[in-house]
Amino acid sequence: MLDIKFIRENADIVKKACKDKNVTADVDELLKADEERRGLQTKLEELNRARNEAAKAKDIEKGKALKGESAALEAALAACDGIIAPLMMKIPNVPSSDTPVGPDESGNVVIRMVGTPPTFDFKIRDHVELGELHGIIDNEMGSKVAGARFTYLKGDLVLLQQAIISYVTSILTDRGALEAIISEAGLEGVPATPFVPVVPPLMIKPDVYQRMARLEPREERYHIPSDDVYLIGSAEHTLGPIHMEQTLKENDMPLRYFAATPAFRREAGSYGKDTKGILRMHQFDKIEMESFSLPEQSLSEQDLFVALQEHFLRSFKIPYQVVQVCTGDMGGPDARQIDIESWMPGQMKYRETHTSDLMTDYQTRRLGTRVRLNAGGNVFAHTNDATAIALGRLLIALMENHQRADGSIAIPEVLWPFMLGRTVIGAPKSTEAAA
Repeated sequence: MLDIKFIRENADIVKKACKDKNVTADVDELLKADEERRGLQTKLEELNRARNEAAKAKDIEKGKALKGESAALEAALAACDGIIAPLMMKIPNVPSSDTPVGPDESGNVVIRMVGTPPTFDFKIRDHVELGELHGIIDNEMGSKVAGARFTYLKGDLVLLQQAIISYVTSILTDRGALEAIISEAGLEGVPATPFVPVVPPLMIKPDVYQRMARLEPREERYHIPSDDVYLIGSAEHTLGPIHMEQTLKENDMPLRYFAATPAFRREAGSYGKDTKGILRMHQFDKIEMESFSLPEQSLSEQDLFVALQEHFLRSFKIPYQVVQVCTGDMGGPDARQIDIESWMPGQMKYRETHTSDLMTDYQTRRLGTRVRLNAGGNVFAHTNDATAIALGRLLIALMENHQRADGSIAIPEVLWPFMLGRTVIGAPKSTEAAA
């Protein structure tokens, strides 16, 4: 959430942020309750001073009377807090100055395009056909066992997914590899601090989810009522609270983490949308990156995350475009959001495979994650989270971009060391299948 002092002093900016992000939040009501609370707080402080003076003078009767007044003020303060807290939770983060203003995804802006979509001199197959051809995707059985939008990945496709995880791990944990990527991206001054691999919880308590500002839209989440916990929709949801209510050291900044986990989303409201294949599933796998930094580092941290995403896609020889997300399409906690869309020949379009979110101190203010400065005093840490790899969607892009006329799928060379000697997935089961 935002600092109430910032809201007080920048009401017009905050109201514009609400309008531009299509968020309904009553800033005026919040400021009215805040003003009332500050008045009550002043009266309570004056009353407490009077109580101390009465105690020193041993004026018992006056002390009792003042104690009663104090209790009434404290109750009024609590009532104000009950009004302020939910109003504060609804206020979104203020978009960065370079974020385009737009109503929805139509206002997103393509920053750059990298690579050229491949041309094929044969009739291409989409990933669904390729998956069936090689017996490596089984949506039919997944649906029978678990319902729609569940699948089985099998054989070489699982090896490919594990190879991607191993390759990404080898980059994120290697200082030398990070230094090379930082240099290539022109991010001089950004530290090459390696990422710490984490296996985080796949479940999260509702109050922590709220503090992460990621519980809503609640209808997207899988809730387990018996234990009152939610399945995470992304590893960021439990990576973000890893330093909840802790004070970090300035010299340790930035702290970077990554996790490869399943993610769970109900995909409410997407009935009939992207039902073929593995593009939009209820359960899918992701590698997620998270960082905690000083305020002055956070923008360059996001730039690094985007550079890493681009490095991975270039390594896999996947054409892509980098998109700056507009106000109406970005998340409430986000100050700046950059997406990457990869080319998918089976659909003849770019589809989102990566996102990168700069939250400034919006989450850490809720979570109580601070940094103790060397010069004295504390500040709230800034956070970034980003997709290193959305594994299901990347598998689609790899299969479709690297397919051959005979139905086989070439494996990018950077993944060969992790593929148990394989450099290609499959061959057609019959000449007829390849035709």
